[in-house]
Amino acid sequence: MSLDRGIDEPLAARLRPQSLAEVSGQTHLLGPGRPLWQLIEQQKLHSLILWGPPGTGKTTLARLIAAHCEAHFIAISAVLSGVKDIRSAIDEARAAMSQGRKTVLFVDEVHRFNKAQQDAFLPHVEDGTVVFIGATTENPSFELNAALLSRARVYVLKSLSLEDLSSVLDRGFAYLAERAASEEESAALASIARASDGDARLALNLLEIAWTHRADDALAGSDLDAILGDHARRFDKRGDVFFDQISALHKSVRGSSPDAALYWLARMIDGGCDPLYVARRVVRMATEDIGNADPRALQIALDAWDVQRRLGSPEGELALAQAVTYLAVAAKSNAVYLAWQKAQSQVKAGGSEEVPVHLRNAPTTLMKDLGYGSTYQYAHDFDSGFVAGERYLPEALADEVFYEPSNRGLEQKIKEKMEYLSKANRSSQFQRYQNEGGSDESR
Repeated sequence: MSLDRGIDEPLAARLRPQSLAEVSGQTHLLGPGRPLWQLIEQQKLHSLILWGPPGTGKTTLARLIAAHCEAHFIAISAVLSGVKDIRSAIDEARAAMSQGRKTVLFVDEVHRFNKAQQDAFLPHVEDGTVVFIGATTENPSFELNAALLSRARVYVLKSLSLEDLSSVLDRGFAYLAERAASEEESAALASIARASDGDARLALNLLEIAWTHRADDALAGSDLDAILGDHARRFDKRGDVFFDQISALHKSVRGSSPDAALYWLARMIDGGCDPLYVARRVVRMATEDIGNADPRALQIALDAWDVQRRLGSPEGELALAQAVTYLAVAAKSNAVYLAWQKAQSQVKAGGSEEVPVHLRNAPTTLMKDLGYGSTYQYAHDFDSGFVAGERYLPEALADEVFYEPSNRGLEQKIKEKMEYLSKANRSSQFQRYQNEGGSDESR
């Protein structure tokens, strides 16, 4: 490993891997026979997007690919660069091409470029002036132009494991101290690894700060207190981590796993998510996945939201924990959710069906003369509180069924009640048919 770089460079830059063997993690891409390993070993350059969390080696991989394939390497940052910088990079690439050398153009944070800036790369990728490598922490499907995506293959990088981070930190410590870590120092390095949350660059930065501000010649756990503090996990309220975690929470509740639901709730709160956002989503879970199988779930979710709003942390978070636990073990039904979707689809697809005359309001004499509401039968006038055979849907939709209760929880009782009412309706309609002169055979 060559470490003869400027002493003023951050430790992470001084320890940047110089070969594939020095890269920690990403074995799903860099192991023998794996996609990036094959690309590098066979020197078959093609444009690609490296998508992954911070500190997972995107820049390092881009440099290694260019070096191994003996290509000219140009790096620009979408945070600092504009169209002028893109043009300058293309001119430099053309000069390299005239000397028979390929160019890898690396664009860090490529999702920060707007559509016009991303489009500026297309003709130069098409004509082979550059091999484009973009790095992004955001989902390329949402942040990159379809035209650019169609010309590049996406490789997904993963957060480094604690084992990978420990290896990185051991190398970093050996570089700084010029010796191996003691048992106490290894414990301190393990604390840094946990706080780094899969980010190798952050791990080395924290190590460098801790080493610079250590109390004596050894690194102790006490040296980390002010540096690590209450270090939050990686959590971006606009990024994939946010949506992945709320998805995991929702699916854990739906899947009746209270332990997983509590874990993902704790992860989101620990990462700095607004508890009120979680509270709103918990209400959604109560209505979408539990519904009438256990109507208490919605009230418990609303109560938790109210406690969070009134009291804040930590009381509100405990109420949220109570809510997600209850929802996870409650009987599940999405019957209301499906019924609502079906009703909405019917309204959008159909015309504006008229309200049946007997259901119309009749506040004026004219409306009464037109028969509005004249044949309406008031349900409470009947012993059972139900008018058998009465129709409430528009005539064209008379036989539509939107809500079909499940056989779980309270909905089982609701289903039995609806079957009883449906039978009464059919009996009444048959009786009415016979009174009008029909017969069973003619039906």
